[in-house]
Parts: sequence; structure tokens; C-alpha cells
Amino acid sequence: MYEPTHLRTFLAVAQTLSFTQAARRLGLRQSTVSQHVRRLEEAAGRQLFARDTHSVELTEDGEAMLGFARRIMEVHEQATAFFSGTRVRGRLRFGASEDFVLTRLPEILEGFRYDHPEVDLELTVELSGTLYERLAAGKLDLVLAKRRPEDPRGALVWRDDLVWIGAERLRLEADRPVPLIVYPPPGITRARALEVLERQGRPWRIVCTSGSLNGLIAAARAGLGVMAHSRRLIPPGLFRLPDRAGLPELGKVDFVLVHGRRRGPAGDAADALAAAVLAGGERLRRSGG
Repeated sequence: MYEPTHLRTFLAVAQTLSFTQAARRLGLRQSTVSQHVRRLEEAAGRQLFARDTHSVELTEDGEAMLGFARRIMEVHEQATAFFSGTRVRGRLRFGASEDFVLTRLPEILEGFRYDHPEVDLELTVELSGTLYERLAAGKLDLVLAKRRPEDPRGALVWRDDLVWIGAERLRLEADRPVPLIVYPPPGITRARALEVLERQGRPWRIVCTSGSLNGLIAAARAGLGVMAHSRRLIPPGLFRLPDRAGLPELGKVDFVLVHGRRRGPAGDAADALAAAVLAGGERLRRSGG
């Protein structure tokens, strides 16, 4: 009933919330992406996306289709691998940024290990900037991280707003420097926070630095200050600061998959894990708790 090609296109649009980005990811024309989505909607008899000239959002039926499409594609890929006789194997060095500590990434990795038992998976959790340095040095084969503004590389997993977050009771005083909770250099959110505050001419001071997301969360929950964070990954117990706080907008952030230089077995394993992450990208936006 549901064509795998149409489901794959649907997942790409659902993860990027953009027909243009989905077309770029899949190497298709935008008209082809629209056609695939329309045919899937016709097969389902339901509207899957609410879209206008400015935005694309999943409908309630689209959210339901997301779970079905992901499972169908996972089984489809397992069957293809089984009957083609290809077995992915080798050592895969995978780096994920601290942003994904509290998400359901472990579920995706568990499924990958089940599907590819002959892959020796090594996981590194670090700051996005550090992961890029290790990738460039040939120490990682695949990285899931925030994209540096000047870096065009990477397959887009999703795009999100960066927002200011803090404890619910936190109140900022307009005549005092903004208390910042940040990752150490070369943290991408740290650089963005300092950049927008400097541009606004707003004084700031760093009240907490930690390379661990849990360390930053603890400081924020204690009411020490504010931190820049992905809107869809706000940790429990923290809240987006209202516009009346007067802080400058932080803009968008892209979460991407970037491949290393190694090919052969490592490259094949990296391709397989990248496909699993892209297929399960929606789970990365949800807490594992």
C-alpha cells in the first residue's frame, strides 16, 4: 500500500520541515518530492502536512504516519540486506555531540547494533567543535553534531531554533551583565551566545563553564544564569525565557551528519548508521526519560 520511495521522501520532509531541504538531501527535484508526498497522502487518505508559503508542519495524521514510516523503512532495509547477502562489518568510530545525551539516541544505536552485529561500534560523546577537530584528524568516521555556520558539509538531520533557557524562577536585571552558562571553547552555542550579546552591546559574565551537558543543566536549574540551547531539546526542569527578558535572538542551528575520509568497511558501516539516524531522526527530538 505504501511505496518505500514515498515513505523515504516523507521522512526527509518530516525531519527537515522543508520540501527544499528534503529535495537536496535526497538528490531529487522539489516537484518530485511534492509528488511523492501527494501520492502517499492519497494512499493514506489523509493530509500529512499542513503547509503554506512560509512553513511546513506535520498534521496529527502525519505524526502517526511518522512512526509507521520509520518502522516500515527499518524492516524494508533489513530485508534488503538479508536477501542481498551483504553484511556490514568493521570498526566504526561514531561521535555524537553533548546535545543528544538526554535524547533517545541510545535506542537508535541499539537498533543499529541489532541489525549489524558484525560492526564494532565505538561511541564518543563530546562538544560539536571537538568532534569536528577529531573528524578532521581522522580519529572519527561519522559525526552527529551542530553545524558550524561557515561549514557547508553534512546531511541535515533537522533545523531548529536556538533559544535562551533557564530556571522558571530566574529573573534577569536589565542593568546587570547577563549571567551565562556555557560550554568551553570551541562550543558552537557558546560562540553564538557571545556573538549576539556583543552585537547588541549587552554586557555579560560567565557564571559556569562545563564540558558536560548535565553540568550545565545543574547550574541552570540552580538559577545561576541562562544558556543557549536547541528549542526542541530543552531539558526537563528548564524553560525558554520570554521575550520580555530582552535577550537578542540566537537564530537557527542545523544538526547534521558528517562523514570522515575512511571508506571500505568503515565507510559502509558509517553509511548504514547515517541511514538509521536519518530514518529515526524524530526520536532524537524526544527525551529518553
